[in-house]
Formats: sequence, C-alpha cells, structure tokens
Amino acid sequence: FHKLLFSPQGAPVYAYLQKRGLSDGVIRKFGLGAAPAEWDLLTKTMMEKGYTLEELRLCGLTVVKEGAKQPDGSTAPSRSFDMFRNRAIFPIINAQGRVLGFGGRAMGDAQPKYLNTSDTPVFNKRQGLYALNFVKKERGLKRLILVEGYMDVVSLRQMGVSGVVATLGTALTEEQARLIKRYAPEVWVSYDGDAAGQKAILRALD
Repeated sequence: FHKLLFSPQGAPVYAYLQKRGLSDGVIRKFGLGAAPAEWDLLTKTMMEKGYTLEELRLCGLTVVKEGAKQPDGSTAPSRSFDMFRNRAIFPIINAQGRVLGFGGRAMGDAQPKYLNTSDTPVFNKRQGLYALNFVKKERGLKRLILVEGYMDVVSLRQMGVSGVVATLGTALTEEQARLIKRYAPEVWVSYDGDAAGQKAILRALD
C-alpha cells in the first residue's frame, strides 16, 4: 500500500493526502498508503509472493464469496477480491511495531467512508488504539488525547501534539481504557463537535 501511494496508481490518494495538508515526511512516518481501484490487485500480488487465498482471507485482506447453488445442483465458482479498493490506507501498528490491520478511507462517495480490517487471529479492534506505537516512545506523558479518527491523529501529530491516539472504528471499550491507563494517568476525550461526537464523548466518559 505504501509503495503504491507513490506510483501512478496511487496518485488520486496521494493528491487527497496532500490536500488534507499532510507532508511527505508525516506520510512516511505513519506508513500511509493507497489501495487502487482494481478489484484484486493486492490478492494477485500476495499470491504471487506465495501466500494462499485462505491466509489472505484470514488476515482480512481478501474477501472470498462462496459460489451459490445453481438450479442444476452444481455450485458456481467462488469469487475473491481485495477488501480495500480505492482508499487511503492507514496501517494499524501495535506498541511492539507490528502491523496488525488497516483502516481505509474511501475516495469519492463509497460507503462506508471508513473501512477497518475485521477481527482476525492477530487483530481485535476492541483491544487496540491507533498510533500506540508512537505513544510507547513518548516517556512521562501526563495525558493522552483520544480523538475520533486516523486523520485527526495524523494531523495533530504533524502539528507537534504528542500523546494522540484514536479508537479503531468502535466506541471506547473497557479494554482500550485499560490500555490507555498503562501510558498516562489522564485522558482528554476530544471527539468531533457535532451532536454525534458530543454524545460519544459522554459514553466514553462512563
């Protein structure tokens, strides 16, 4: 994904990130990438590298649709395609520096606007926080700032704000709250200013 961002296929995503004010330095720091519009480019590329379709399905990179039963009793062939297509990609990296999953922001009007890796054998969105890999290196933090989305984290950190994290497409969970407690004694919940964001703040405070 990161390599493709700087290729002609990734140009629309790269232009979007630049429009949002992100520098090349911060793009590289966060390992941001691009998923092109093709249906199965990643799946084909990974299979050429020796990964099986089942491995790609298990780690949430490929969707496999089983073939439907036909009127004659036979089963249509199964279809496979990339989970992330035509999206800006935000790798989700744990405190140990390992990529566990991805968040993808749609280009254009595709829904959902943000798509996250589903739970896999190595990734559970209830148990992680985005940008935790940076927090681990920030010693003596007096507070963490919890924001709604990936872009909020990247933008604030580009402006020099430390200790910023986001949940992974979920409301704040007990597991994430316990994780926060390991790194700082206080958390500032800074969600969007709209009604939905304010409601989510009240839920997070509980």
